[in-house]
Amino acid sequence: MYEVTIRKSFSAAHLLKEIGGKCEELHGHNFIVEVSAAADALDEDGLLIDFRLLKRWTDEVLEGLDHKYLNELECFEGVNPSSERIARFLYERIGEKAGQAKASLTRVTVWESENARVSYSL
Repeated sequence: MYEVTIRKSFSAAHLLKEIGGKCEELHGHNFIVEVSAAADALDEDGLLIDFRLLKRWTDEVLEGLDHKYLNELECFEGVNPSSERIARFLYERIGEKAGQAKASLTRVTVWESENARVSYSL
């Protein structure tokens, strides 16, 4: 099995209601996002997927989150925009784009700090 991973970043603010502690206050993160795709075989050019495609799809989705107050976005309406939910949202949106190119995402990892991350996969 081959797996490729790209890394991108975005900055955003959020607050997490009713969990206790400082995260209930408005705060921000410089999120790091890792997006991985996998396949058993390579294409005729010897690639699993062109890194540029995976980066472009990720940039397109992150554009809607970058420098935003996540609690106000429709995609997180009525729920806490936790790193867990951000990872799933990214997996689903980037996965839609990858599926059109017959690529398969395996995982999206969201780092909210240098020592705290969450991954989402099916």
